[in-house]
Amino acid sequence: MTQDTILNTIPHRPPFLFVDEIVEQTEDHIVTRKRVGPEEPFFKGHYPDYPIMPGVLICECVFQSGALLMSKKFPTPDGKVPVMSRIQNVKFKNPVYPGSVLEIRADYVENVGPAHYMKGKVQVEGQTAVTVEFTVMLMEEKL
Repeated sequence: MTQDTILNTIPHRPPFLFVDEIVEQTEDHIVTRKRVGPEEPFFKGHYPDYPIMPGVLICECVFQSGALLMSKKFPTPDGKVPVMSRIQNVKFKNPVYPGSVLEIRADYVENVGPAHYMKGKVQVEGQTAVTVEFTVMLMEEKL
């Protein structure tokens, strides 16, 4: 799916948009991609002589993919916004370098009351970079 689909679905915008395309989507999982160009602004300050993508931003790729998945499974009611409420069992297995293409998968696990449980995985060329479990809740939007 196109970048326009992503921009029309989640509120994130460059330079804080970490999903380039939707590769596959079902009711319970989504696969997306992010091309990590050498011009990404975070590389200028995150180990400038040995640039690696910050782990928190790799996790953000999963969270934004999860937001895309949730928007299809549970359309957000007016006045509500999905907010991260828990991040757990994060494992950083391999670094991500400039020029990498991230294959991002988010799986919907279950819904318990207002909590939506998901898990995700990021791979580069078949090697796992990150695994993470996370919880999202719909909160009242405050302006």
